[in-house]
Amino acid sequence: MGSPRRYLAALAALLLSCSFRGASAAPAPASFGDNFEITGAEDHVKTSADGQTWYLYLDNKTGVGFQTKERYLFGWFSMKLKLVGNDSAGVVTAYYMCSDVDAAPQRDELDFEFLGNRTGQPYIIQTNVYHNGVGGREMRHSLWFDPTADFHTYAILWNAKHIVFFVDKVPIRVYPNDASKPGGNAFFPVAKPMYIFSSIWNADDWATRGGLEKTDWAKAPFVSSYRDFAADACAWPAGPGAPSPPACAAATGDSWWDQPPAWALDEAQRLDNAWVARNVLIYDYCDDRKRFPAPPEECALRGAGTAS
Repeated sequence: MGSPRRYLAALAALLLSCSFRGASAAPAPASFGDNFEITGAEDHVKTSADGQTWYLYLDNKTGVGFQTKERYLFGWFSMKLKLVGNDSAGVVTAYYMCSDVDAAPQRDELDFEFLGNRTGQPYIIQTNVYHNGVGGREMRHSLWFDPTADFHTYAILWNAKHIVFFVDKVPIRVYPNDASKPGGNAFFPVAKPMYIFSSIWNADDWATRGGLEKTDWAKAPFVSSYRDFAADACAWPAGPGAPSPPACAAATGDSWWDQPPAWALDEAQRLDNAWVARNVLIYDYCDDRKRFPAPPEECALRGAGTAS
């Protein structure tokens, strides 16, 4: 696909030129509180002095989360995270998009889940897709760096052609739609706007070695860190007078994420995605014949030019 790299480079150049023309007039960057609201125990969230970084705390009493004030249909969504360090077995940090604030039965959802581990063992990143309340589309990868040592960027590109999960601009997973069918394949979220969420919580009944490794509460509190949220996307207005859907939700081509270069991986990204599949892929639901004797229909779309 036409990576946002070139678009972001052009945007950076424009912002740089503007800063020389009138640096004093440049607006202050948005704080986390401008985009998000806390869900859960507010005393388990800390904020940096400049308001640009949030820290979420998990202890044996509770975890915590946050969600965007707006919801979106299609676009580019990016966040920098630094995950829980040291012994994080049983701890899950989730960064995801969901159409409902309460995990309603008919929700659509796009998930990053970071599964903690015992000290020295690599984190596992699980991605998943839900449509109309049905999931089961898990893929798992090991990360090729230490995600606890520094911030790394995790992003989702979502348009009517495919959904791409990125780690530091590397496309680790492509989830395709079938453009040859009216309405696409039956398991592609294309109609429900979504909020962006993150949370930290205890999942030691399944998260680490299938629940064999339990959370060591003597190591609490567990802290995940967030900064540099960005959404170049179609915001879905709220309220009775708002258009439904907004014009930007249609395939107009007015935004870079809804133009042909963003409909497929470019050559460099295909090479990166192939490297990921060879070297760090742990589990792929499309290959699990115990769960899916007949692979789900979207699995057949891989290799059609839009998927890994």
